Amino acid sequence: MGISRRKFLGASASAVLVAGTMAKGKVFGANDRIGVAVIGIHGQGNSHIKEFIDAQKNEVDLIALCDVDSDVLKQRVEEVRQKTGKKPKAYRDMRDLFENKKIDAVSTATPNHWHTLVTVWACQAGKDVYVEKPLSHDIWEGRQLVAAAEKYGRMVQHGTQNRSNARLMRDIKLIQDGFIGKIVHSRGYVYKNGNRHAIGYGKPAQPPKNLDWELWQGPAPEREYLAREDGSGLFVHYNWHWFWHYGNGEIGNQGVHEMDVAVWGHNRGLPVKVYSSGGRYGWDDQGETPNTQATVFTYADGSMVTFEVRNLGSFPEACEDACGNSFFGTEGYYVKNKGFFNYKNEPIPVEGDLAKEPESAGRIGNWLKAIRTRDPKYLTAPPLVGHISCVHCHLGNIAYRLGRSLQFDPVTESFKGDEEANRFLKREYRPGFEVPQLA
Repeated sequence: MGISRRKFLGASASAVLVAGTMAKGKVFGANDRIGVAVIGIHGQGNSHIKEFIDAQKNEVDLIALCDVDSDVLKQRVEEVRQKTGKKPKAYRDMRDLFENKKIDAVSTATPNHWHTLVTVWACQAGKDVYVEKPLSHDIWEGRQLVAAAEKYGRMVQHGTQNRSNARLMRDIKLIQDGFIGKIVHSRGYVYKNGNRHAIGYGKPAQPPKNLDWELWQGPAPEREYLAREDGSGLFVHYNWHWFWHYGNGEIGNQGVHEMDVAVWGHNRGLPVKVYSSGGRYGWDDQGETPNTQATVFTYADGSMVTFEVRNLGSFPEACEDACGNSFFGTEGYYVKNKGFFNYKNEPIPVEGDLAKEPESAGRIGNWLKAIRTRDPKYLTAPPLVGHISCVHCHLGNIAYRLGRSLQFDPVTESFKGDEEANRFLKREYRPGFEVPQLA
């Protein structure tokens, strides 16, 4: 049963949920093709499109594209037509797309503040979902996404790509099995520069005619469109990352990939304590999130994860990759993309059966396999796994914004006796775009 736009806008949350429970998952035969759509197609969403075009040869029909920027939408539709000979249906409003019964699954690469609501709406409409990282804008809504996937029986994959890397899958299992002893400290880092720079200042202006500013804001409370002196938007299409209202800073942008690996290998669940410090150094602009940030997470057993963000670059200082991870055990250490070492800095070889890598069809391929088989074991980054990694990013940001150490309860996913910190757990939503409470 589809959920009409009128129901999305006018029905109570409980009524919409009842409608959603009637949606049934399609059973695919060996030769059946999966109908997919992509929502949010300017940047990362375009990479989704390319992967689906490649997959079209075997098992996918790219049925529709959706974006609130009419120029981007028109361009992507034409690109797909030229590459495939087929013209996907164009949608401005995702709620109309969800009514299309030919669409079995959607991938989404909207801005962060939309991720959870897109996923919940899609699950309610009976669609499986690939949701880009981070899957939530705050801790509370991430838990609702986990509940939505379970309630509606949907195959939801989080876009942290490292989980589908066969070599890393093997190495993390070795770490968890004690190959270098008990892990006591894990480290993740993002020393990203590239397109990270001062973004200037904006003033209230009329949005360009090609952009539906109301829909772009979606769940976020209404704010004015801002434009810089050259007329370009301050938020759209990328710099929203650096504003708390829409994004989660670098720790929730590139950082969540490496945070996911750190949490995966450390394997302690959620922390009990967090502290974060930093600032927006060297840039004179309107951005709010730090370009330099150091965070420490402490767990119930006393072990810790440290995480660094630095948009000023400088990774060559240690001849390391721009983004990466290290794990320190009682008998040795591991460096992502380099391997295992003892504390004499001698390589520890991985041999015999231990060297075998698991099968992986990649981030999109694994998700498609889960859809076809209706078996969640193929989801390398299922919702709860993604939620735990994203909670770490949110915790770091909350501690940074408050400027003090915080005590966290992993069971209730709230701060102990800290009303000020708990205000950051859940945002206010714009009427008609509320994330429903499912958990």
